[in-house]
Amino acid sequence: MSALVAACSVAATAWIAVQTTSGAIRQEQGQNLTADARIYDSLLGYAAGHPTWEGVDSTVRELARQSGRRIALTTEQRRPLADSASRSSPPALPPQASAIVDPLSVDTALSRTADRTGGAADRVDPRAVGPFRLPTAERTALQRTAERNAECLSRVGIAADVVRGPSGRPRVQVVGNDPDRVQDTRCASEDLDAPTATEQKALATLNELADACLKRQNRTGIQLNLDLSWGDGSVPRAAADVPAAVPVPVPSVRTGEDDRAAASCVDTARREQLGSYVASPALLFIGDEGGTTVPGFDLSPANTAKIAGAAALVLALTVGATVLAGSRLVRPLHALTGAAQRMRDGEDSAPVRVTDDSEIGRLAAAFNDMADHRARLEAQRKDMVSDVAHELRTPLSNIRGWLEAAQDGLAEPDPVFITSLHTEAVQLQHIIDDLQDLAAADAGALRLHPEPVRIEDVLTQVAAAHQAQAETAGVTLTALPAMADAPSSALWADPVRLRQAIGNLVTNAVRHTPSGGRVTVRAYGASSATAPGGEVVVEVADTGSGISAEHLPHVFDRFWRAEKSRSRRTGGSGLGLAIVRKLVEAHGGSVSAASVEGQGSVFTLRLPTDAAKAVGAAEAAGTTSPDDGGRYGPDQV
Repeated sequence: MSALVAACSVAATAWIAVQTTSGAIRQEQGQNLTADARIYDSLLGYAAGHPTWEGVDSTVRELARQSGRRIALTTEQRRPLADSASRSSPPALPPQASAIVDPLSVDTALSRTADRTGGAADRVDPRAVGPFRLPTAERTALQRTAERNAECLSRVGIAADVVRGPSGRPRVQVVGNDPDRVQDTRCASEDLDAPTATEQKALATLNELADACLKRQNRTGIQLNLDLSWGDGSVPRAAADVPAAVPVPVPSVRTGEDDRAAASCVDTARREQLGSYVASPALLFIGDEGGTTVPGFDLSPANTAKIAGAAALVLALTVGATVLAGSRLVRPLHALTGAAQRMRDGEDSAPVRVTDDSEIGRLAAAFNDMADHRARLEAQRKDMVSDVAHELRTPLSNIRGWLEAAQDGLAEPDPVFITSLHTEAVQLQHIIDDLQDLAAADAGALRLHPEPVRIEDVLTQVAAAHQAQAETAGVTLTALPAMADAPSSALWADPVRLRQAIGNLVTNAVRHTPSGGRVTVRAYGASSATAPGGEVVVEVADTGSGISAEHLPHVFDRFWRAEKSRSRRTGGSGLGLAIVRKLVEAHGGSVSAASVEGQGSVFTLRLPTDAAKAVGAAEAAGTTSPDDGGRYGPDQV
């Protein structure tokens, strides 16, 4: 109904507008340039980005085709530059030009760009950057820095976008335009605000031109910043420029007249510097395509009455349609609001009834899905609290029991007693360390220190560290040599975290392999669509009990065990495989599991060999950090 009313309203308004204003529009012939500001702004942008008008003919013809007007450009001496007139001998141009297209002297009443960036205070078009245009290398480097800053702000809850200026310099724009929030974070980067080599060179030239202008007026020079603000030129531009034995001169106090003179000289210097980078001023003529004029137009009382009547009818139809459509929209929205308020108050909310497949119906379905997902998350949270309490209670109960027995004189604090307490304390510390690693990974604070790693060395170290555990369990643990196509030293990873991930898989395999079984660790090279630079595949295979197809999708969930009794005789804390997944994802890789119940399981790690991808994944997850002199604490090592 709304679309029908809008179509009828537009049609009626358009018919009246065509009948009453077509003559007035043709009569303008380019003199009323306010209605054609887009044409002026487009040609101004062309002049700002090109040193000459050569090649502007296609732009002029495209603008003429879009606007249905005749557009002509001439030099200030009226030598033709471009004309959209299709005749071989186009009509003569009027004596008065519609505007002067000069990027160094913009008509701020017509330019939309000037209105957005500087208003009447700056007559130079901001798209005229000249020598300040950044080359590809500098632009790419700054773009990466800006993207990292935006990602950092996003991680702390501040929405930000990367916006590129006319010179190619990117900047981080905070949604809501609240820079004070950024100052409270550590996401600001001085590299993004510092001038590049190209900008420093252009800025130095501009500074010399401005100082020369001031010198001719017997005034003190200035020091320009990248945003064209300035300070007193008596202060050295760099500390290294002043010898140690020479005292730094104290800048004189600047007056308002000095600042006005400086502003005038900076403006003059900009025009002088940009003169060779922009097109010369040109006269712009906009008129009727045929070059003719039409009779004038008089807005008579009859036409005024037609416009007022049509406006009143459109208003009445719009109000009526809004009331009818709004009543149908509000009813399901009230239901959604009530359900959301009950959810906020902690009450169980019944699903909202979905009546149709409209936008409101799809919103209700999405709300129901969100409510179900929230209920599942709440159940998982309760289960996790219960699991953590259970995991911590067992060793603490054992420690308390042994200590109470010693306190009552039932147990002697002999080496066996101390060993038992130490074993329980180590188990408790292991659970806490696992929880801490998972919390750090979730918060993006899991620190990685990537470096070139030989995968053969890592497998050998892991196998040696777990050999005693395997022999105690009667399991044969073998680390197969890397295959011929496996890269020997191209893997870029954190060796400590990589050994931790593979070690968790080996511990899990030995624990679930019966005596006489076998655990094999091997690595080989591979390539895939997600890693065109190649990847290293690490497999940990065992001949243990295997995992059922029902349980296989949950093996990487926290505190999950196939044994519902959660016995420590056959299971650990239930956190090892969850930690493996977090560590591998932090390296830009993936982990998967395949198993046949009763025959064994194979856990596969896929790690990229491309250093840039590995470091980029770590930076995106916020897991890299500079070497601070102590990579890991004793417990982590």
